[in-house]
Amino acid sequence: MPPPNTPASDSDTPPGAVNINSLSAPQLRALQTRLSSELEHLTSSHAKLRAAQSRFRDCVRSINEGVVGSEKKGTQGRDEILVPLTTSLYVKGRLVDREKVLVDVGTGYYVEKTAAKAIEFYEQKVKELEVNLTELEKLVQTKSGQQKLFEDALRQKLMSEGAGSSSAAAAGGG
Repeated sequence: MPPPNTPASDSDTPPGAVNINSLSAPQLRALQTRLSSELEHLTSSHAKLRAAQSRFRDCVRSINEGVVGSEKKGTQGRDEILVPLTTSLYVKGRLVDREKVLVDVGTGYYVEKTAAKAIEFYEQKVKELEVNLTELEKLVQTKSGQQKLFEDALRQKLMSEGAGSSSAAAAGGG
């Protein structure tokens, strides 16, 4: 066992791991660039998952306000609603059956469900996405920490190379 305050030897690194201090500056730059692009992709994925989660919440709200809510308000005779075609385009529509709604289950497939079952379906999707978002946030934090380590190692490598070349130039110029 190495004494405390001594650097770990290469045999202490886990299999497949590389001591970043042994890498050259170009290798560190390449790893840093790769990590940066991974972080960008993960951040983009996080934003897309949040948007999907928001759309599912909007579906629950639409069912609650448009179908369930209108029954509670006593507007049973008024079956006109606005149907969303896109996030910003709505057309007038008429409810044919207040008991059932069409639920988008993905890839262009719709399933007929009761309002309660539709709300349950969308709330389950929101929960699943929350779990995925939590895992993704942990991964982003880990990658951010790794990126900081690479940046620090690269900075130290460049400083030591700069100091070594300036001292060599001073010794050679004398």
